[in-house]
Amino acid sequence: MSMVALRPGPSGNRKPGLGPEWQSLTTIHRRWVASAFAACAVYAGGVALFTTNDLHQLWGKAAAAGYLLAAIAALAWRSRGVDLALVLGLCGALFFPLGWLASHGKQQPEVSVIIKSAHMLVHQGTFYQSTAVLAATHNPNAYDPYLPVMTLFGLPRALVGSGVLTDPRIWFGVAFLIAFGLALAVARAKDWIRWTLFITASPVIAFELAVGGTDVPVLALMCLGLALLWHTSRGKPHPVLAGLVLGVDAAMKATAWPALIIAIALLAVRDGRRATALFTVTAAAACTALIAPVAAMWPGALIVNTISFPLGLAKIKSLAVSPLPGHLLAETGHTGHLIAVGLLGLAGLGIVVSLLVRPPKDVSSATWRLILGLALMFTLAPATRFGYYIYPAGLLAWLLVTKAGRWQPASEPVQPPATADT
Repeated sequence: MSMVALRPGPSGNRKPGLGPEWQSLTTIHRRWVASAFAACAVYAGGVALFTTNDLHQLWGKAAAAGYLLAAIAALAWRSRGVDLALVLGLCGALFFPLGWLASHGKQQPEVSVIIKSAHMLVHQGTFYQSTAVLAATHNPNAYDPYLPVMTLFGLPRALVGSGVLTDPRIWFGVAFLIAFGLALAVARAKDWIRWTLFITASPVIAFELAVGGTDVPVLALMCLGLALLWHTSRGKPHPVLAGLVLGVDAAMKATAWPALIIAIALLAVRDGRRATALFTVTAAAACTALIAPVAAMWPGALIVNTISFPLGLAKIKSLAVSPLPGHLLAETGHTGHLIAVGLLGLAGLGIVVSLLVRPPKDVSSATWRLILGLALMFTLAPATRFGYYIYPAGLLAWLLVTKAGRWQPASEPVQPPATADT
């Protein structure tokens, strides 16, 4: 579903943009909403037909039915069809498959890894398996590639015991709904509650969350951190709060680190040294406070689990094996693996150079730079999977919904931001 309406603006403004009809799901024509759910149903049906993974197959069947009913509801009920469609989409694509899988103890390996790490933290006082244990293992799921904050999502299971409500995916979902909803609200998106539910019901989030979900809260905090940096005609950005959010995010998973770098580049060119320093110090302090104690106590285990293993440098390779260019190169042998790592490094260097040569001047351009950087990173990483594209897809959805909510006619000019500190 395209959220961008290419249409001339009023008062002679011929630039294409987001028209006011896209500000809310209730003002979009019902046929567009129904078409979006129908497209989701086709995707889910394809997953059910072609996957060999039983968890994915269950999700595909349930989601296809929910999306199809949602499309029918959006067309059939003029007054409340959109709201009913959201409920049906959420039930079919998320609530039913997640509830069934959680009640039967079925999940992708990454959820089990987080549960195991939480049990180790509660009962052994450590986040990670030691380097000695990892040296002797042949099980890739013995490694925990996540940073310490991710382990917190497994604590309900470790402290209370097995149950649907202690499944980490439930808490991934709660964190996403809160953080992503706030990201839309802070950035002044209209009808942000419905948009949050719609994006949650879409395959971008629902599929990932029902079977695994580790990337879902990381994405939501990225969006919230960027939203807190948005200049508005009614107020200034919040570099301290943004630094706190992205610092915590960076202590959850390394995929959040590019957002920190791009946010610093944005603040440096747009808001000056003081705002940049406030953001950087806050983010560094938050991230350091959460990671440094673990790094001080178990430096070798932290490096092997969170750096060597994700880069494919550990004895055992990751199970993230989607046939993307980086993985295909790494599979050709040692030389191919080095080439893949080198290309990944060059891509990262290219993004950094672009930030220095042509830094983003607003949140919109910063988000596009982040989307591009993450897409390159996931394409070239030696250990990679299609599910990681949730980040560029989710960031794009957040940006488009936000820009639609901030649309205004040319006759209502936006106040320029305050002069940057120098």
